Amino acid sequence: MASCLHQHDCEEHECAGDWSLFKNIDIPGVTALNEAIEESAKSVFKPWEQRLDLSTVLASNDDDPELIVFIPFTTDVKIKSICIIGGVDGSSPSKMRAFLNREDIDFSQANDLTPIQEWELAENIRGELEYTTKYAKFQGVASVTLHFPQNFGANATRLHYIGFRGEATKVRSLLSRPSSLIRVDWRNFPS
Repeated sequence: MASCLHQHDCEEHECAGDWSLFKNIDIPGVTALNEAIEESAKSVFKPWEQRLDLSTVLASNDDDPELIVFIPFTTDVKIKSICIIGGVDGSSPSKMRAFLNREDIDFSQANDLTPIQEWELAENIRGELEYTTKYAKFQGVASVTLHFPQNFGANATRLHYIGFRGEATKVRSLLSRPSSLIRVDWRNFPS
């Protein structure tokens, strides 16, 4: 469900504190499937006050509007809502599906698996809409994979901004990111 939670002009009011999860995104670890320009997914994660800068874009390949974006965090987070700013002329995504703490989602899995939540999106060129999460399910999040299966009719999907509102836990759960386990070589310790 989309909701406009702003009753003021964000340019004249400080909203950046509400979108505090930007600093917790592991930008170098962000990846995308079906991006027209390699590594361009990293550019759509930026501070709230820069959300309307349309010079950065993540675009899907022509004639294939589907995109998958993997977003890891530097610490576990609780996500309250997501803001998506897409392109014009029908290139904004029209649907978004979220998978949590999965690094292996590809297009086949994204279409076969049940997401933790999915949203019907509106064209949100000014960044005034945010999509609330099922907050109880978005706790202890180490990573989010967002699947954008379609847009509003263009040949390619375009994204200019993805923002997360929530809270960083300052904790990294070993269960949420098993690849972070420390391996000990016991041969290096005296008996």
